[in-house]
Amino acid sequence: MNTADLGLPVDVPSTALFTDQYELTMLQAALRAGTAARRSVFEVFTRRLPDGRRYGVVAGTGRVLDAVENFRFDADVLRYLRERSIVDDVTLDWLAGYRFSGDVWGYPEGEVYFPGSPIMRVEGSFAECVLLETVILSILNHDSAIAAAASRMSSAAGSRPLIEMGARRTHELAAVAAARAAYVGGFASTSDLAAGFRYNIPTVGTSAHAFTLLHDHERDAFKAQVDSLGRGTTLLVDTYDVAEAVRLAVEIAGPELGAVRIDSGDLLLVAHRVRQQLDELGAHDTKIIVTSDLDEYAIASLAAAPVDAYGVGTQLVTGSGHPTASMVYKLVARAESDDPRAPLVPVAKKSSGGKTSIGGRKWAARRADADGVAEAEVVGTGPVPPELADRQLLVELIKGGDVIAREPLDAVRDRHVAARAGLPLSATQLSRGEPVLPTEYLHTPTGS
Repeated sequence: MNTADLGLPVDVPSTALFTDQYELTMLQAALRAGTAARRSVFEVFTRRLPDGRRYGVVAGTGRVLDAVENFRFDADVLRYLRERSIVDDVTLDWLAGYRFSGDVWGYPEGEVYFPGSPIMRVEGSFAECVLLETVILSILNHDSAIAAAASRMSSAAGSRPLIEMGARRTHELAAVAAARAAYVGGFASTSDLAAGFRYNIPTVGTSAHAFTLLHDHERDAFKAQVDSLGRGTTLLVDTYDVAEAVRLAVEIAGPELGAVRIDSGDLLLVAHRVRQQLDELGAHDTKIIVTSDLDEYAIASLAAAPVDAYGVGTQLVTGSGHPTASMVYKLVARAESDDPRAPLVPVAKKSSGGKTSIGGRKWAARRADADGVAEAEVVGTGPVPPELADRQLLVELIKGGDVIAREPLDAVRDRHVAARAGLPLSATQLSRGEPVLPTEYLHTPTGS
C-alpha cells in the first residue's frame, strides 16, 4: 500500500514517526526490564460522547489498516532516532525489524458506538502494540468526529444531497481525511480532488465569486461558464443582485440550466424567491444549491425551503464544534510473564477524576427489542451470553499481522445508514441529550 493512500506526500517513507516519543522510551525501558514481549491487549474507547451528542460514528478504520501496514522503521527514520539519541542502540536494532504481527479486532467502519464501546482491540506483544497508540488515536479521533458531524447533517438534510467543501478550512492532509469521513457519514460528494483521487469519492465544482468579478459584466462570466461547461452547470448568483443574476442565468443557459448556487443572505427567504423566479422563467428543473457556513441546525432550519442540495465546509471539517471524539487507547490485559502460554490478567487505571477504566479483554453486542430496534450496548468480559451471540459487534481486521478486512468505501457508507436506522428514532434529534443507548457492563470470569 502506497503512503499516498493515507493522504501523505509520496516522499514520506512510513507512518512510524506518527507517534509520540514516549511510545519509544516505554519500549526501551520494557526491553531492558524483560517485559516487552508480554502478550498484551489494548482497547480503544471513549468514556463519554461529546456533550449533547446521542451516538458516535466509527470512521477511519480503513486508514488505520493502511497506517499499520506502513508502520516501518526504515533507514532514514532510524538515522533520525539515532542522531537525536531518542532511544538506545538495542532499541534501534529492535525497531529495524519491526512488523506488527498481532491481531486487531474492531467495530466495522460506519458502525455507531457509545461510551465504553471497545471500538478497536489490538493484541500482540506489549512492544509491538504500544507503538501503534498515537497513530491509531490520531486517525480514529479525527475521522470519527467528522463522520459524526456528517451523520447529523445528512440526517437533517433527509434525501437532499450534501457536498463536502471544507478543504480550505483545514490542513491540506486533514482535508483529504475529512472528505473521506464525511462520505462515510452520508455526504454525496466532495470538492477536494485529492480525496476524489485517493478514495474514488465523486467530485463537484464550478466557479467562485472571483470568476464573476474577473469579467466586465456578470453576463460575460455566465456566458463563458456555460460555453465551457455546458447548460447543466451551476451558476453562482449572489455576487451582485440575485434576482438579476437569476434572470441572466436563465436567459443565457435556458431552462436547461443545471442549478444556481446561493452563498449569502437569508437563505430561507432567498431560496423561496429564487424558486419562484426560476419557475416563472420556465426553469422548473433548475436546482437550488445553498452554501454559507452551514451546520446541522442551519440545514434543519431549511427543511421547508425549496433547496435541492447543501454545500458544507467549516462546520463539517471542525466536527461541528467537536473536533475530536476523545478516544483513548488503554492496556486492559497482559500476560503474567513472557511465556506465550501465560494467562492474561485484567489491568486498569484506577485514578479518580473520571478517568477510570475497566480491565479485561472485552466483547460488545447490541441488544434489540422485540421490534428489532436497538435498546442497549452490552459490553462484557468472559463468555458471551447465548442470546447475544449473533449480535456481536467486533470483527477481525488484522490477523497475524495481515490485513483481512479491507472493503469498498461505499460499503462502509451503506453500513452507516443501516446502523443509524437501527437506533431509536430519538437518535436523530438535534436537541441536546444523553446517548440514545445505555451501555451495560457484564463481568464474568475470564481465562487467557
